[in-house]
Amino acid sequence: MKISTRGRYGLRALLDLAVHDGQGCIALSDIASRQALSFNYLEGIFAHLKRAGLVIGTAGSMGGYTLAKPPKEITVHEILLVLEGDLSVTDRALPEKDSEIRSFLRSEVWDVLDQEIENLLKTITIADLTDAFLHRDHSSQCSCL
Repeated sequence: MKISTRGRYGLRALLDLAVHDGQGCIALSDIASRQALSFNYLEGIFAHLKRAGLVIGTAGSMGGYTLAKPPKEITVHEILLVLEGDLSVTDRALPEKDSEIRSFLRSEVWDVLDQEIENLLKTITIADLTDAFLHRDHSSQCSCL
C-alpha cells in the first residue's frame, strides 16, 4: 500500500483543522497556507471528506470547515479509507485460476498484513495525533505512529 498525496494531504489538513478546533470555522485558504498545499487540491479533498461526514462546510464570509464529530471519534483508517479507497497492500482482484502458492501467500501473508495495518490505523484517532502534535518534544517523532 502506498498512500497517495490525496491521503497524506487530507490527513495533514484534518490534523490542522483539529489543532485549530474551537476557533470556529477554519477557512480552507488558511489550512492551505499553513500546510503549503494547493487550495484547489484541498477543495477536492474536502469535498470527499464532507460527503463522508467527516467535516462540515459553512458558506459565507465567516465560513469554512469544522470537524463533523469529535476528534476522538475520527480514526486515521476512516480518513484514509475515504480518500484512498482500498488500503490493501496487494491487488485484491483475483485471477480466474489462482495458483496454490499464490493463494497460500495471500491468506498467510498479505491478508494478515492488511488486517494488522487496518487494526493499527483504527486505533489512531485525530485526537491522538492532535495531542501528540501539541505536546511533542521537538527532538523526537510522534510516538502514536
